[in-house]
Order: sequence, then structure tokens, then C-alpha cells
Amino acid sequence: MLEDLSAKLELALKKVRGQGKITEKNVSETLREIRRVLLDADVNYKVAKEFIEKVSQKALGQEVLTSITPGQLITKIIYDELTLLLGAKNAELEINPTGPTIILIVGLQGSGKTTFSAKLAGKMKQLNRKPLLVAADIYRPAAIDQLKYLGKSISVPVFSLEEKDARKISKEALLFAKQNGNDTVIIDTAGRLHVDETLMTEISDIKELVNPTEILFVVDSMTGQDAVNSAKAFHEKVNFTGVVLTKLDGDSKGGCALSIRAVVGEPIKFISNGEKLNAIESFYPERLASRILGKGDVVSLVEKAQEVFDEKDSAMLEEKLQKNKFDFEDFRSQIKMLKKMGSLSSLMAMVPGLNPAMMKDAKVDDKALVRIEAIINSMTTEERKTPKVLNGSRRKRIAKGSGTSIQEVNRLIKQFQEMQTMIGRMKQKGFLNSVFNKKSFNFN
Repeated sequence: MLEDLSAKLELALKKVRGQGKITEKNVSETLREIRRVLLDADVNYKVAKEFIEKVSQKALGQEVLTSITPGQLITKIIYDELTLLLGAKNAELEINPTGPTIILIVGLQGSGKTTFSAKLAGKMKQLNRKPLLVAADIYRPAAIDQLKYLGKSISVPVFSLEEKDARKISKEALLFAKQNGNDTVIIDTAGRLHVDETLMTEISDIKELVNPTEILFVVDSMTGQDAVNSAKAFHEKVNFTGVVLTKLDGDSKGGCALSIRAVVGEPIKFISNGEKLNAIESFYPERLASRILGKGDVVSLVEKAQEVFDEKDSAMLEEKLQKNKFDFEDFRSQIKMLKKMGSLSSLMAMVPGLNPAMMKDAKVDDKALVRIEAIINSMTTEERKTPKVLNGSRRKRIAKGSGTSIQEVNRLIKQFQEMQTMIGRMKQKGFLNSVFNKKSFNFN
């Protein structure tokens, strides 16, 4: 996520590291480079200028404590200012306490509104709410079919009408929700390739008809300042209440993410990355600031793990490891859970200490997990539970059945055996007891 911006900021901050004290000269040189980095990332000019001024004011004249370096101090100041720039604190989705929560999804065509609508419905369902998706995009070919397909995949009903009238669809959807006990209505509206009067009039009319609890503006982060300009136009017309950033996992420079909150004055509420319907995160400014500065995001990583691992799973895994009976069946289960957490690159970005430049150049192959899973699936139950029986002929059959090479099968089995040896050593030295100390891990 924003690896290019992270790598360039890391490089800029190197110039002040290792120096004994903060001076006007080294601060000026560092901030001049950071300003260039922000402008290259397509951050709004005024936003970049004000950001640099604030950092400069806080950095100059501050006494460096013996326990920290000038580089650490400036990094901390930049982190604080980035957090403020991104919104300071998490802005939760507003829930109507007296009636159905109505959420209007708006934005330009291609920003990811329909996919996000389904992701949000899935998230609401996890929170024990009863969502209804509304197909009010009557212009884009197959938009209604797409929403129906996504709704079916998460077992959420989709309301639509044959009539090409988004206003009527939205209004009747509320009656349907009331009759069927749906407490959350998510309306996927139409978009255009650019802002025009017809689009704005339709959204404004729907807003008046349904009186939404929230209006979320979905923006493609890869479009930079164009996205910020669109956000300004939408906000002037419909006064949206929150922003959703999509495609931050792509080639986004970061300018949109860093500018939009300051320009429109509304909070970023969600990050929506990738096509998987669980790829949605509530937005926390301090977490993104930490990722941008290459400090990782342990909290989000733990939250993702807790979504797929429960206390029962952990207890079973602990028992297997303590008895050194971790087999390919268990390994396959862990892979499936890991895949549910998201792409390997997105998970690696949350790990503290990974150099942003390394992340940028690293080729993280998510298909590697698919190949490993295919190899394990091609084994018999006996082979998965007792890997010692995997002789040459069995390995050849597994390679053929999984569509991989015999070398890949041999490599996986060797790595698995080495892992079992390591687990045995950890058990002998008592490391496993400390790893699974329940006082250190809270699964609730």
C-alpha cells in the first residue's frame, strides 16, 4: 500500500539521520526533499505547502533528547502531522438508532461503487445487521446483474425493478426493507465518466426521497488530483458525509489519500482494496500514517487474524504443535485462513520493520499459496497425516495431479520437514509455552 511514497519518504529522511542535532539547515534540506516527494505523489499543492510549514515549525528549535536522534524526532513529527492530515481519528459509520440506516453510495463510473456496496453489506452482516442492497444504477450495462451476483455470494438480498427509474427504485426499496425487516439499506447509484448536471440532479433527487443516514463518496485512489476535484464537485452538490478510498493496493501515488480529507473536510471512513468481498477496512488515520512511514500496522494485522482465527482454532493448533503432530492437513487449514486475510503483499505491508524500498521491489507471488494448496490437495488423507510415506512414486503422482513439477513437490516436503524439526526444537527449549501463553494473547 503506497509503497512508492513510503520508499521515497524513507530515502528523504535518511539525510537527517545520524546527525547530532536538529538545525535549520538539515531540517530545511530534509523538508525540501519531502515536499518534492509529496508533489511527485500528486498531493494537492496547498496541502503539501501547509504540511511542510507545520512540520518545520514543530521541528525547529526542539531540543533532541539523548535517547532519540534528529531523524527519529522529525519522523515522529511527520507521523503526527500525517495523522492529523488524514483526519486525526477514526470516524465510524453512523447508525440510525430509531429506524433503518440508509446509506447512499455515490461516485464516478469505475471507482468501485458496486463492489464496495457488496463489501459494506457483508461487513454489516458480520455486525449482526440485516442489510438490503439496492440496484439503482440503471445506466451501466450489467450493473444490476453484477450487484445481484455479489449479493448472492454473501447471501444478501438485492432489490431491483425492471423500470429505468432510479428514483422510484430507491423509494420502493425502502418500503420493501420495512416489510422484510431490513435494518440497513445500501443504495448503489449510477456514475458517469465525469461530473455532469444529469448525474447530480438524479443523486440529489434520490437524497431528498430517501433521507440517507450516510452518503459515502467512493473514489479511485489511482486517479490522484482528478479524484480530489471530483470529490469537491460531488460535495458541493450532495454534501456527502464520508469518503471511501479504493485501489490503494494498486499503483496509487498517494496524493488522493493525503489530500482529500483536507480539501473536502469530510472523514475517510473505509479503505476498499481488491475484488475479494472481505477486502474492506475501517479507516484509521494513525494506521495509514504508520504504513506510509514504513512502521507497519500491527493492530490491523491482528484484527484480520482475529476475523479468521478463533480461540478454538488456536487451542487445537497449540495442542498439535505441543505434541509435534502438525501435519499437512493442519498446514492446509492455515493456508486457507491466511488467504482469507488478504493478499500477501498487503499483509507484509503491515509488518513493522520491512523496508518500504524492499517492499516496492519485492515480487510477492500470491499464486505460490495456490500451488502449495494444490500440491496438498493432491495428496491422499494418509499422505497428509503421515508425510513420511511420501516416496518417489507418490511424489510423482502428486506433481502430476497438482499441475506442478516434482521439484516443487520435493521443495515443499523438505521445507515442511525442516519446519517440523524447528517446532521440535522450540518445544524442547520451552519456547512454545511462551508463544501460546494465554496471558499474552487475547482472542476476545
